[in-house]
Amino acid sequence: MRIAVAGGTGTVGRHVAEAARGAAHDVVLITRRSGADVVTGKGPQAALDGVDAVIDVTNTFTLSASRSRTFFETATRNLMVAEKAKGVGHHVALSIVGIDDIDASYYAGKLAQERAVAAGDVPYTIARAAQFHEFAGQLLAASRGPIAVMPRTLMRPVAAREIGTHLVALAEAGPIGRAPDLVGPRDEELADLARRQLAFDGIRRRVLEVRLPGSYGRGLASGSLRGGGGALRGTVTFDDWLRSEDHARPA
Repeated sequence: MRIAVAGGTGTVGRHVAEAARGAAHDVVLITRRSGADVVTGKGPQAALDGVDAVIDVTNTFTLSASRSRTFFETATRNLMVAEKAKGVGHHVALSIVGIDDIDASYYAGKLAQERAVAAGDVPYTIARAAQFHEFAGQLLAASRGPIAVMPRTLMRPVAAREIGTHLVALAEAGPIGRAPDLVGPRDEELADLARRQLAFDGIRRRVLEVRLPGSYGRGLASGSLRGGGGALRGTVTFDDWLRSEDHARPA
């Protein structure tokens, strides 16, 4: 197969590309660096010659519901218009488990993305996964000072590498609409993951857990992000991931 990976150099995208190449697929990266911008719509269509499936793992970092909706709706629309024009037969979109009742902040955009995919003209698969192990480190890196503030979040994190393999398998299988959810092997709390990562990396820094207000904060603390009982389970624990080559210690 010829598989295009939108966002193919990001946290999940690089593992998608690696898994696809490992399965002997021809891989095309859709990134701004390659000249394809899913937000402006310039470039994606030219990258889709002969492509059988597009795996969309593009992302934006924002807590604004309006910005998140705008990004994901625009990126999805531009990708699917390009796919239809080129005769691509399968659009695979990565989303997040347990967000149905958290139509706020960043998750509002992911729900909007799911609706846009379902309303599009290309056969699709929506693959929901839990937060990945890299998430705690991303939040740590985004903050400064001796104290790192983490929102109270109950989660069941999964390795981004396992998400990549899962998405490639779904692309190979063909469109199925909503795919089974993928979660990690253990229940965790975000603040505890941050503390364990800091300790593993030898960094002295205090982690303060706070409960965020509103529907977004309630959703994070509710446990819904751990997914349901019928979800597929990854096998790589957070502590396994810390010891793996996928976790790069700060210099």
